[in-house]
Amino acid sequence: MQLDIRVSRASPFEAVLMASIHASCFARSWDEADMARFIAGPGTLCLIASAVGNSGGMPGGLLIARSAAGEAELLTLCVMPTCRGLGLARALMREAIDALRTSGVTQLFLEVEDGNRAALRLYSSLGAVRVGRRKGYYEHGADAAMFSLAL
Repeated sequence: MQLDIRVSRASPFEAVLMASIHASCFARSWDEADMARFIAGPGTLCLIASAVGNSGGMPGGLLIARSAAGEAELLTLCVMPTCRGLGLARALMREAIDALRTSGVTQLFLEVEDGNRAALRLYSSLGAVRVGRRKGYYEHGADAAMFSLAL
């Protein structure tokens, strides 16, 4: 079966969907109210990715970034476990990079758990450069790798 990946901006009606996707990826997830605030927030980019095949589509990933004064921070990027390996994260990142660049953002910053090899490979392949580390950043004690991506 051939899959096509579609990325779109989230609407206020998709806050529940976004919360569900986020909950499938993180133990401490954001709820519907959080997602609604992000969607409505100024300078916030909320994207949803779907894998679309012959039998329809399934939303399976999301990205939230916030920008101000020519810089942006990636707040979250996640893909449901059942949709991983399909290219949703890369499609979300590419769309975000294009949208942020178009809006005048020149630098994107992000943090990722240092042991998340798939995310580390993705960010590096997009040209992100490791700029630091936050020791014990995550609740379970893992360090965060800090990246910067020139847009």
